Amino acid sequence: MTIRILINFKCYPEGTGDNAVSLAQLCERVSRDTGVSIGIVVQAVDIFRVCSAVSLPVYCQHLDGVAPGAFTGSLCALSVSRAGAAGVLLNHSEKHMEVDAIEDALREAKYHGLDVVVCASDADIGAAVATLLPDIVAVEPPELIGGDISVSSAQPSLIQESVSLIHGVNKDVLVFVGAGIHIADDVRSALAFGASGILVSSGVVLADDSEKVLRELCSGFL
Repeated sequence: MTIRILINFKCYPEGTGDNAVSLAQLCERVSRDTGVSIGIVVQAVDIFRVCSAVSLPVYCQHLDGVAPGAFTGSLCALSVSRAGAAGVLLNHSEKHMEVDAIEDALREAKYHGLDVVVCASDADIGAAVATLLPDIVAVEPPELIGGDISVSSAQPSLIQESVSLIHGVNKDVLVFVGAGIHIADDVRSALAFGASGILVSSGVVLADDSEKVLRELCSGFL
């Protein structure tokens, strides 16, 4: 089943350690109830414990493009894969990477069987990283991340342009959008403009009622 919602737990206390497990279990319950496929993006140190608790696709929040070997302190694809992760998230606006670093990390991830989501701040960057052939390009305007105004309402043309440019490079690369998406109408608008899914974080992780918000987002796909 193709993932439709990716939830980035970031380094929030609400998405760390035992809380990461509890939140992941909540996501799994909502996914099972609604039929909407949800993936979760966790800190590297939480991959094993979360994968041991749920069957949802679990993604690592970063990856270094190094092969297994003498690279102390680096995060290699082999360790991420063996911890149970299904994929990795690269080049988030809070963890910017140079193009060469993205390419190296993507190559290592693919070699070890991991799916790859690459973030981009605009359509042109999205098209550029699409040439590297990730599974998903997630377009998020940095100025809207964590805010109350969604990309669907503030910059709908960005979604259309991103889909057009990215699919012009490779129609098999899925386009996700994120930043400020909170309600079902945001999701419906994103889908109407050609996106395949959404990337969210604080709107779910920091919500007073995370389950309610997540069910609301899922309803936008139904």
